[in-house]
Amino acid sequence: MDLELRHARIVWIISEVGSISKAAGSLNLPQPSLTTQLRRIEKMLGGDLFVRSRSGIVPTTLGKRLIPMLARLVQQADEVTSEAAASVASTLRFGNTEWTPPTLLGAIQASLTTMDVETETLAPAAAVDAVHGGALTVAMIPCSTTVAPDYVRHPDLDTTVIFREPIWLAVSRGHPLADLPFVDGSHLAELNWVHYSRDHWFHEVEKDLLGQLGQAELGGSHHVDGHHEAMNWVRDTDAVALTPPTGATGDVRLVPVRDTQSIELMLVWRRGAVAKETLRRLVETVRRYYCGYARTIPGYWPWMTQHPSDFPELGTFLPLPSASG
Repeated sequence: MDLELRHARIVWIISEVGSISKAAGSLNLPQPSLTTQLRRIEKMLGGDLFVRSRSGIVPTTLGKRLIPMLARLVQQADEVTSEAAASVASTLRFGNTEWTPPTLLGAIQASLTTMDVETETLAPAAAVDAVHGGALTVAMIPCSTTVAPDYVRHPDLDTTVIFREPIWLAVSRGHPLADLPFVDGSHLAELNWVHYSRDHWFHEVEKDLLGQLGQAELGGSHHVDGHHEAMNWVRDTDAVALTPPTGATGDVRLVPVRDTQSIELMLVWRRGAVAKETLRRLVETVRRYYCGYARTIPGYWPWMTQHPSDFPELGTFLPLPSASG
């Protein structure tokens, strides 16, 4: 039996997920069938590639040598496939959460001139499912910077962080906190809060940050299903809400939160389905667009330029620090 690409992919996926049963699920194979195939591959390569244990599997000495080589083989084959597909693909389907500004759609379309760009708004988990199933080409999803959601941990998916942004406090323009340089946990009690509903992606982020700031038990007058709805309540009822700066509207004020957390916007695509050059242009376009959008948010762009280490992915788009005296 000669080594084939499918054999390399089997070994690579088993190594990635660390379990025969999980790999069988990813490959849509019965576990006994996958075990039999692995034994044949190991016999062909001259020895065991994995050691089985209660906690899963780990590479043998032979596996440590050969698995990285097999992984590179799979990745190179996927690159060939994606580059070939790019020459005939005519539509890039871009998934986003909350909404996609028409100006962002226009910027992406201007960058990818040989493709038609379509957008769809979906919840993060649904967007990732659509990418995995082929209904979307890529999706841009928000998530916590501390723990990646389970639904992006799949051996068939690739991800990259496009940018990160902090979580700040949104208040009405006349609110007593509106002109403070920052707020901390001590400022957050006794306020009229708007919280996010449990099925909204920001709910867990909000919950974690308030807990970190010692305000886990804050009550709220209303629960909303999105940032724009939250901003309407902030504007009209003198309530407050947590939000990333891009979630705010122009009729509210943003106040930085000391010791805040950040969210990250992650691009997700199916491995081998998108050409490298397409991904490079897409990521660069969205980063440039974000920096332009940040300039329209009062106080945000100056804050970004003063804290460049908080935005490592945007380094080439942020101005260099001015030399001191």
